Amino acid sequence: MKVCIAATFYKAFGGSDGIRGGLIAAIENQKKILDLLGILYTDDPNDSWDVLVVNIPWPVSMRLARRAKREGKKVIVWAHVSAEDLFQSVRALQYVPWLKPIIWKYLIRSYAIGDVILCPSHYTKRVMLSFGLPEAKLIVQSNGVNTEQFYPDPVRRAAFRAEFGLSGKVIGTVGLVLPQRKGVDTFIALGKKFPQSQFLWFGKLFNSLLVQPPISGTVTNVRFTGFVDDILAALNALDIFVFPSREENQGIALLEAAAVGLPILARDLPAYEGWLVHDYNCLIAKNEEEFEQYLQLLLSDDALCERLATNARALAQQESLEVQMTRMRAIYEGLLTPVISSNAG
Repeated sequence: MKVCIAATFYKAFGGSDGIRGGLIAAIENQKKILDLLGILYTDDPNDSWDVLVVNIPWPVSMRLARRAKREGKKVIVWAHVSAEDLFQSVRALQYVPWLKPIIWKYLIRSYAIGDVILCPSHYTKRVMLSFGLPEAKLIVQSNGVNTEQFYPDPVRRAAFRAEFGLSGKVIGTVGLVLPQRKGVDTFIALGKKFPQSQFLWFGKLFNSLLVQPPISGTVTNVRFTGFVDDILAALNALDIFVFPSREENQGIALLEAAAVGLPILARDLPAYEGWLVHDYNCLIAKNEEEFEQYLQLLLSDDALCERLATNARALAQQESLEVQMTRMRAIYEGLLTPVISSNAG
């Protein structure tokens, strides 16, 4: 068996150089799982391969998927993207709301090409079902987290904090700076409410033509660092992880923060149902007032932080790539077994 991971979107944005969003992390995790399984893979569609994996319904990728189907090859499509994601991420789309149903129709047709549609959460599966995609194709499959890549590292913590001049309890987050979708306004508002604390947002800042600029006014204790090369060091430099995103299909950054052992404060989203549990492995805020209330609690209660961090690390172990690879092996083998059987006959 050989797998082709369609990488047109990934390459268009520079791969892992200069940008590291959840989608790119997902692709890296998929490759690591294939390594663990001993399955060959390529990102060159001109190679020979048996199964195509599409992460983004980029037109070039979907043309490749249609070609694969004509040739009798199998196609896996990940349901990472919805119309809601796009409209909250891309500034220009907010001025053309009539495009949303058109984009949904395109996405549905694209996802339907897959022999299997992998949904990062039960919430995503419900969304796919609501748009008429067949349940038989839909499989809930976590993106997972690479616990060999994300772990507590006191040496990196000390070096990064020294480089950035950090002291005391530092609050931070990781993600592309997409103001509406990722809740940048909430992050800045918390910085204003807690001026004695330092807030850092690690993630690429896009051109203002793509997204609205994140900062209006000066909040001196809030910094947007842009892309950082060593995300493990950046996470280790933090004491509290705040994730105010308003729209997620899973949220890989949460799993990475959990693996590092950070206490997590996240917004109440349906994508987190069943794996993030309030007051067990995180705190979940339903509104802006609760973000402020719970952050104050985390800043003042070390025992709570330690308990949440311990349980967060346990969650990361449950979602590790080593755990996910067993499920992915069954998916890959299930796709090819009918082909093997028919060939044997």
